[in-house]
Amino acid sequence: MAQPNWANRTLFHRDNLDILRSMNSCTVDLIATDPPFNKNKDFHATPDSISKGASFQDRWSWDKDVHEEWVDKITDDFPDVMNVIQGSRSSYGDDMGAFLCFMGVRLLEMHRILKPTGSIYLHCDPTASHYLKELMDSIFGRDNFRNEIVWKRATAKKGSTKKFGAVHDIILYYTKGPNTVFNTVYLKHNPDYVARAYRHKDSRGVFRVGDLTAAGGTLGTSSKSWRGVKVPSGKHWAVPTNWPKDIPQPSDWANLTTQSKLDYMDSVGLIYWPPRGKIPCFKRYLSTSKGAAMTDLITDISQLEGSDKEKVGYPTQKPLILYERLIKASSNECDIVLDPFCGCATTCVAAEKLNRQWVGIDIWDKAHKVVIERLKKEGYLADTGTERADLIYTKGMITYSKKPLKRTDGGSEAVPFLEIKMKEFDDRIQDPYSNTKKKELLLERDGPVCQGCGIGLHARYLELDHKLPRVDGGSNLLRNRILLCGPCNKLKRHLYTISWLRKENKKLGYMIDENALVSLK
Repeated sequence: MAQPNWANRTLFHRDNLDILRSMNSCTVDLIATDPPFNKNKDFHATPDSISKGASFQDRWSWDKDVHEEWVDKITDDFPDVMNVIQGSRSSYGDDMGAFLCFMGVRLLEMHRILKPTGSIYLHCDPTASHYLKELMDSIFGRDNFRNEIVWKRATAKKGSTKKFGAVHDIILYYTKGPNTVFNTVYLKHNPDYVARAYRHKDSRGVFRVGDLTAAGGTLGTSSKSWRGVKVPSGKHWAVPTNWPKDIPQPSDWANLTTQSKLDYMDSVGLIYWPPRGKIPCFKRYLSTSKGAAMTDLITDISQLEGSDKEKVGYPTQKPLILYERLIKASSNECDIVLDPFCGCATTCVAAEKLNRQWVGIDIWDKAHKVVIERLKKEGYLADTGTERADLIYTKGMITYSKKPLKRTDGGSEAVPFLEIKMKEFDDRIQDPYSNTKKKELLLERDGPVCQGCGIGLHARYLELDHKLPRVDGGSNLLRNRILLCGPCNKLKRHLYTISWLRKENKKLGYMIDENALVSLK
């Protein structure tokens, strides 16, 4: 597996597509990002904050914002993705199509960059969440969709007379494959639940009573009576082990009978004998509970208000604790976390707090200053010269760059269809031509003739395609393009190996070499 071609704690100031395309494949463990939402609004930072000057337009136009190169690449190499974009463009409008095209080319690169065990959390809201989910299904695969997390960020304001108050965001959680990192995140119990459930108290603290039996009878000692108490029919004694830390377990515990284990538990005060009823219970202390497991509904974290100490004035800043939970769930210490839309660097700061490596990208040129101020504020960063070994420093330990990286992994395409070893291209830089221009140049050079079967056709019936699709290192170079009629193009799209390709085309009177589909007629 390729190694990262960037240093830990790196911030890039540039269009994130340039940086993403220059990052080595399969090198990132987790992507947690908060991109634009297509809200048709302009956002500006608080004028007197450390984010002063930050602003962006969350408005999209197919004519102004969509690059022809994006459309060409997605159409050629990822037709399923383009189907989603065009479908959304038809059903919603050009602005949604433009937004999804913008996101599509970037999500394809994010998919390439993730390790096979990696995950991605994409923050959005109901404006585009349904369209983004379909887009991510086409890129990551619908089988790799894990959750639609609902974050209740606000309480209901004075409602509109025509609709319910909008108080939540959506976070789409996908993995790259079936074997991924996932850690259960436990949260503090709701105080109301604690008051309701933990109604008993002794010298060790508050506790609730739990069952000492489990379903299923056995032939062993666990189905026999204890202290004159018969285990209910169809059940057996089940001995818990989540005890308070101050209670040791006997060294011969494994050799004891079930009744002897219950005797010991009773002797150290772990058994609750109800004043009414015959079945004793186990004391489950609040101090031994991990808490409530995080679910796909987050209601205990509010959006940041103007008075919050954490707030830095960035227009779409999210709470640190929200991203800390996502990072804890889908990464381990020292894993690499990426945020391609890092803004005021919430993901980066949360990753630092949790001892993860991180890299951020943002087009805003002051993002690095904000992350430095935030790390200082959180107590993780100091000026050079401090002797504390637990701090990182402003110089030498945080990298800031405006330049794309140099790939060291061979520069393979995002999702290669073919694993074919071919002659290296001398130049890996893509020709600066649109597909329309490529077709014009090929028509000028070869005439309106299918290069597969040799039949002359009107230019409108000739399709631009790769000589060999998705060739590593230069699939979109002009030298790797060809004009084919529809039937020849359809045939070629179903070819998966060179040997199969040569065999089948010889039957039709054609041959294929490493560079072209060539007619023998």
